[in-house]
Formats: sequence, structure tokens, C-alpha cells
Amino acid sequence: MAYTVLARKYRSRTFTEVVGQEPIATTLVNAIQAGRIHHGYLFTGTRGVGKTSMARILAKALNCRAYHAPTPTPCGECELCRAVAEGEDIDVLEIDAASNTGVDNIRELRSNATLRPARARFKVYIIDEVHMLSTGAFNALLKTLEEPPDHVKFILATTEIQKVPATIRSRCQCFNFRNISAADITRRLAEIVQAEGAAADEAVLQRVARLAAGSMRDALSILDQLLAVSTTRLTPEILDELLPPTQDERIVTLLQHAARGDAPAVLTELDGLLGAGRGLDSFVGDAVEVVRMLMLVRTCGPDAPMVDIPAGRREEYVALAQAFELSHYVQMIGMLEELRRHVRSSSAGRALAEAVLVRFARMKEWASIEQLLAQLPSEEAGGEKKKPAADSVAAVEPPRPAAATVPRGPAGPPVGAGAPPRSRSPARPERGRPPAAVGVPPAQAGRPPLTTRSEPPAPPGAVPVEPDEAESAVEVPSDWHPADEEVGHDVPGSATPPHPAGVSSETRRRVEQDPVVRKALELFNGIIVDVRAAPPSPAER
Repeated sequence: MAYTVLARKYRSRTFTEVVGQEPIATTLVNAIQAGRIHHGYLFTGTRGVGKTSMARILAKALNCRAYHAPTPTPCGECELCRAVAEGEDIDVLEIDAASNTGVDNIRELRSNATLRPARARFKVYIIDEVHMLSTGAFNALLKTLEEPPDHVKFILATTEIQKVPATIRSRCQCFNFRNISAADITRRLAEIVQAEGAAADEAVLQRVARLAAGSMRDALSILDQLLAVSTTRLTPEILDELLPPTQDERIVTLLQHAARGDAPAVLTELDGLLGAGRGLDSFVGDAVEVVRMLMLVRTCGPDAPMVDIPAGRREEYVALAQAFELSHYVQMIGMLEELRRHVRSSSAGRALAEAVLVRFARMKEWASIEQLLAQLPSEEAGGEKKKPAADSVAAVEPPRPAAATVPRGPAGPPVGAGAPPRSRSPARPERGRPPAAVGVPPAQAGRPPLTTRSEPPAPPGAVPVEPDEAESAVEVPSDWHPADEEVGHDVPGSATPPHPAGVSSETRRRVEQDPVVRKALELFNGIIVDVRAAPPSPAER
């Protein structure tokens, strides 16, 4: 007798046996009990999640000969139920759309659909991989799918729902089959191993479930392969000999090296991953999922409903989730997604991947925005910076390059290499330099703040341009009176104008002794050329 593979031998045969798709099974059971059976169903989901099995169960429920009407609990023993389970019933037609893509195939289906079933209540058409139909075939199916004969039911299955036209989707009830969780697959594998008279370590079953990536058929195929090696007990050693470690396990190891800052180990692990036959695109996709899971663990905790981590590696994931900051995981996902777009079109994809992983290894050397903000002085902690008084500002003009030698004309001294340097006239400030404001206490109550102008000493060899007499006048405030001000000539080390500057000697002395002014002069190597009273502010006017 021919051997039956586990994927066929242990296929779900009733709605209660369906694994991982309980909401869909419940909906179909309620529809049958209420007599609200639709004429068209569209099952979508990845491979091996139960689409074809659910279609066969629904066909048996509609046509079981043990009942006089559709039932949610087909017997599975009558001739019709057995024929449907084997895919051999003449009234339940399974069509592979990948090999029947043309308009002629759909025309033949339409002509046969008008004929009543031979022995069943309903003629059921199960069209697998329906997205493979051509545009013309879809158009030919539209009218029949919308208004089929009363004895015809359509069940369409696809793994790429986006390729199915909206006109087809709108004529069917759509059911999205989700990936089966690793816990459900592990539990089902344990039942099958026991039914086969063998034993398996829990770690082996969990690893097989992770390798299956949500597909029960893939999990049963791997288990079938393991049972061919040992029919008594399945151990991790047997699994390691037959199958390499899962890519997500190696990615976790890679990220552990990155958390320690070990860039050579990270690149070595990448080399092992690529050497095992994995492509860069596959590696990046799996890495994004692992980093996402770590981000969810760090954000929501390991018990959150959206977190799906292997039960045997829970502590390892929790520890690794705390190894990086939350912002680091966000950056990793962004860099991996950028890498995914580039490796598909670049001839240097491996170099790009290695560069990204080296950045992962140096991730902890980068300061996050949260850390930088935490280092800023806090006002509550007494770290508020000292602010200048509201009525004074401090700024001193920095030294400027030496002025170019400018000829004075016929009346001036000769210009050239032998010309002696000229000293700055104390009565005339240099033209073209805007005065810089320095911090000055207010002279008296009600008077505006004072401003000074600092000038660097003239470098040797430069001949300054002498302004006209009309341009060297000192500004005097409009409210200045000679009776209450003195001419200031007592500022040591500075040149002062020969006419009234608008401030008293006492004020000038306070300006020179002000710590802010002295610090500014020392910092910029400046001198006090003039002290002037600032114009009143609009509020004071």
C-alpha cells in the first residue's frame, strides 16, 4: 500500500478539527445553521493555512448524504464525504487556475454549471490559485459568479488577493486566513507524533513550528522528514543534523554580538547566514521581523497579545530587548528597510548589509535624543543659566584683520615700504565700525542703558583711513545737558574723544569696572573707545 504523507493523512476533516482558523469555521457553521449559504466564497491566506481543507469541509457539509439538508457536522463516512475528502467527487470539482487560465476554460465551466449535479445537492467549484486566471477569464466568470444557478456554489482560493480584480471580490464573501501561531502548530505536532507512535522533545516541536512560519503543511512536511530519520524519539541533535538553525535564531545571535559591540562577530555571523544559502533579501526581511519583535517586547512587555516569541527562548528575547534603547530599535528598522530597497538593485548588496550591521555594533556609541535632553541643565535642579539684566546686553566686536594701506593723497605722508606707521588719532574713532553693545548698569534711575564700542588696537604698518571731521562727531542723547555731565578722559588705556561723550566720569568708571565688560574685553582683546547712552526704548518714551 502506498505511503500517505502526514500533510494528507492528518488533514482537517471537520470544522472542529480546523487548527488556527476557528473564527472562520464558526462563521461558516452559523451560516449553515441559519440557512444563509452564500453562492460565492473567497478564501485568502498564505500557503498551508487551511484554505483547501476548509473548502472541502464546506463542500461535505453542503452535500453529506447522511443528512437531508446541509449540516455543520458531516459524517465523513458516506461515499460522498470520502470522495470529497480525496478530491475525486464528480459534483465537487477542484480546478487549478494555474493550468486553466484561458477564456475557453471558463466558458466550459459556465456551460457545465447549467447542468444539475449527478448525486449531490450542490455542484461545488473549488478554484485554487484563482489569481492566475487571465483578465479575459475573469471577465467571462463575472456574470456566472454573480448570478449562478441555484445548485452551484463557488469557492475561490488564492495566496495573492491583490491580484484578484475588485469585481470578483465584490461578488464573494471574503475570508482572510491568518498564519497559524507557533503554539497551535506545536500542540498539533505533539498529537500527530503521539498518533504515529513516536516521541519528541518539546524543544524540537517548538523549533519545527518556528521553521514552518505559520504554515501547518510546512510543519507536517518537516515532521515527516524527521520521522524518516528516527521513528522512536526526536531530539535536538537529530534536528541539528538534518536542518540548520532557523534564520531568526541566528539573527538573534547576531544582534547579541551587536549589543556587545563585537563587530567582527557580527560580520562572521552574517557570513554564516549567507553561506547557508539564504539570500540578502530573505535575511533583511527576517531581520526586520526579529527587530520588530524586540521593539514590541521592549515597549509592551513579553506578555502583550501582539508579541509572538518562542516559549523556550522567552528569557533570551527579554534580555536582548533591554540591550538597546527603544530609539535604537526604531533606527534599526528604518536602516533595514532602506537596505532592503537597495540590495535589490545594487551589485554591492553584501557590502551595504555589512555596513549596516557594523553600524548596529556601534549603535550604543551614539547618544539618543533622550540622553542629550537629559544632560541639559534643568531649571528645577538649579541648573538655570545666568541671564543678563533686562536693561543691559553684552557683546563685544571681535578683532578684525588689519586694514589695508590707503594712500592719503598729496598732503599725506608717503605710502610704501618705507613709510612710518601712523598712530591712531585719539579724537577720531575709526569709520565704518558699528559700536558693539556691552553690559552696563543703568546710570541713574529712569535713564536709558549705556552702550560702548570696543576697538582692537591698530596693527603696526597699517595706515587707517581718517574720516572727515563731519563724520567723527560723537553722538549725544537728545536729553543731555552739559551741566550734569562731564567730559570723560579718565579711562586708562583707552582713547577718548575731546568733546562731551554724554556720560559722567563716575558712569565711565563703572563701565570699565563692570565684570561683564572686563570679561568681554579680555576675551576679544578689545579696548573701550567710547561710552554712550542708548536711546530710550519705545516703552520709556
